[in-house]
Amino acid sequence: MSQSNENGLFLVGVPGLEGALEADARRLGFAGVRRVAGGVEVAGGLEEAARANRQMRCAVRVLMRVAEFRAMHLAQLDKRARKVDWRAWLRPDVPVRVEATCRRSKIYVNKAAVQRVSGAVEAAGVPVTKDAEIVVKVRIDDDLCTISLDTTGEALHRRGHKTFVGKAPLRETMAAAFLWEMGFDGSQAVVDPMCGSGTIPLEAAEIAVGLVPGRSRSFAWQGLVGGEALSEAGDVPVAEAVQAYLKDKDGAVRFQGFDRNDGAIRGARENAERAGVADLCRFERQAISDLQPPEGVAPGIVLVNPPYGGRIGDRKMLFGLYGALGQVLAERFAGWSVGIVTSDGGLAKATELGLDPFGPIDHSGTKVNLWRGRV
Repeated sequence: MSQSNENGLFLVGVPGLEGALEADARRLGFAGVRRVAGGVEVAGGLEEAARANRQMRCAVRVLMRVAEFRAMHLAQLDKRARKVDWRAWLRPDVPVRVEATCRRSKIYVNKAAVQRVSGAVEAAGVPVTKDAEIVVKVRIDDDLCTISLDTTGEALHRRGHKTFVGKAPLRETMAAAFLWEMGFDGSQAVVDPMCGSGTIPLEAAEIAVGLVPGRSRSFAWQGLVGGEALSEAGDVPVAEAVQAYLKDKDGAVRFQGFDRNDGAIRGARENAERAGVADLCRFERQAISDLQPPEGVAPGIVLVNPPYGGRIGDRKMLFGLYGALGQVLAERFAGWSVGIVTSDGGLAKATELGLDPFGPIDHSGTKVNLWRGRV
């Protein structure tokens, strides 16, 4: 049985966007980066887990692997789980819950695996409850049992400063990944013609300024042994970072979002205020037909997550919407890169912009592609 405080981390990603997650990990200087199905492995223990949770934009959650062993039957699982040094990570005053997934294994009942590992945790003096924030994750695949601790808590797309959410929203983790897949490096202008709650322009503004995405929330790792000592962040204050960015730029507003819904625009502005980037963003109620490139900036990126039948709207009606968007972009956005997130290739082709699909990507159970190209 292997067990170590440096067993490594598994960064859970959005299926189909593992490449952006890998780039995110490399950009932040993590060691031992290796892309695998569904995520990325990196080296490290609790300190690296804390940094990954706070700083990574594309990760869904961060699992810290603490033990790995073969388990051919429940008695063996029970015996070996009791040999894990649970108290090296889990505190007697902080309850945990246990979740298990069994695949292609002689142990095939998830509930039975949960009961055995829960018993081992309780025998170590750590309380187990059904609603605890800290989760012990047990995965038994081909009779190999891997035990990890979820160091995240609420999924990482919940940044903590965006409280207004519109219909069928794009998650922040996906917005960041799509921006990077579009070649965004923080210097380009970003326009979203159907911005909803403002996720894409807000994420672009935060990347440009270099803000830490997890600055406004708490994490499960803070309740692990040694977690409290890691809680001091030492981030650059948001206002200071924004002012430094504005001082370096020419005053043009590079991050813009438009929507026909008044409520969405109000919500997007409020989200920008809470995130501290309101001075960098412009949100206005506007129809597609009135869309214009921002003044005083070089061609940048148009990235949009429009309705696509299965989520919102009637598919036949949407052909007109996509056609109008394509016409406006072709007439007014020469030189700009365009990315459209949709599950419907027919709608993407209705723009007549000659976009190519990147994907498929799992968007909350719906397979979508990022259709991209240059006007």
